[in-house]
Amino acid sequence: MHPATGQTRTLTDPLDPARAAALHATLGLPGPAPAAGDPLPPFFHQVYFWDALPPARLGRDGHPKLGEFIPDLGLPRRMWAGGRLTFTAPLRAGQPAERRTTIETIAEKTGRTGPLAFVTLRHDIVQGGRLCVSEHQNLVYRQDPDPAAPSPAPPPAPEGAEQTHAVGFSPTLLFRYSALTFNGHRIHYDRDYARDVEGYAGLVVHGPLLAQLLMLMAEERGPLAGFAFRATAPLIDTETATLARRENRLWVAGPDGRLCMEADATPA
Repeated sequence: MHPATGQTRTLTDPLDPARAAALHATLGLPGPAPAAGDPLPPFFHQVYFWDALPPARLGRDGHPKLGEFIPDLGLPRRMWAGGRLTFTAPLRAGQPAERRTTIETIAEKTGRTGPLAFVTLRHDIVQGGRLCVSEHQNLVYRQDPDPAAPSPAPPPAPEGAEQTHAVGFSPTLLFRYSALTFNGHRIHYDRDYARDVEGYAGLVVHGPLLAQLLMLMAEERGPLAGFAFRATAPLIDTETATLARRENRLWVAGPDGRLCMEADATPA
């Protein structure tokens, strides 16, 4: 067991309704935005609980420098690989909440592309003395890409969707989402860095943004008790994606039919 396993930290936030309204506008959602006292849509807590660090405590990628909370495992590239959430009560805008984060597991392995480190964080969000959301966040750390190495083939997206929706991601949308979530990762707004340092074809669409859209699609059928998602291939800002649903299974397909994210929704 890694010595950092079990380490915790707690952040508090007033859940300003203006920030939820800004995300509502950024996503182009219909109807009124959440006001003070209203329940927040699922996953809107991503725009709260900022970890605001000064520049000297950031890594080259714009994220908090490794060794701050998450230990430095010697691997510079960070990716949000997936997660799962349990919703037990709605979070309400304008009411203070507390998020307690625990490093639940750290595992170091060797994959086809070299050494990998898997870090699972657990976030428990409490409001009014009640646990409202439990979230497991799965992070992967890896080496810089080898330009000469072939990229692994992504899996194909499923067929037989009952509902689909095409969606595009402009640099403006990615910038606004980065700003609202206080996500400094340069792959989402610095095209030169994303291409030349991390080896992507362009700006990378945030995994949590894709998960957010899938959650909103799933919630169209009713409230959610849980949601789990897994990223399988990056989506680039110049690509049009397809959001798809078949019963409680959801996914994001790239324009070439590759699977970018898969998810399972649990109705309340």
